[in-house]
Amino acid sequence: MLKGINHITVAVSNIEHSFRFYTELLGMKAHAKWEFGAYLSLGDLWFCLSVDEVKPNADYTHIAFDIAEDDFPMFVERLRTARVKEWKVNKSEGQSLYVLDPDGHKLEIHCGSLSSRLTSMNADSYKGLVRY
Repeated sequence: MLKGINHITVAVSNIEHSFRFYTELLGMKAHAKWEFGAYLSLGDLWFCLSVDEVKPNADYTHIAFDIAEDDFPMFVERLRTARVKEWKVNKSEGQSLYVLDPDGHKLEIHCGSLSSRLTSMNADSYKGLVRY
């Protein structure tokens, strides 16, 4: 039986550039780095950077990271000051900043939880909504 997410790996074109982005801008903890990869963590999440041919999708697939509401404004300012490219404007519940990593992977910095999202949902805004 599955019990959670073990790790996330993203393909990167330049290990040094991506390593700095994820550690210095996003604040992930570095554990190991080598010529073609790195192991980082964020809380209990194991995050791997792997040098490979990068092909980000054009769809809505993205990784969302949790942040406390009190920390959100300062973190947004930090990323905007670093001129991190934004890919979407937030239109849903909770504060969110949607950014691209150096290789174009879609990331979201989000204040909220599954519970707060479910509470905000209504049948008018989610066509065909069924609650379980």
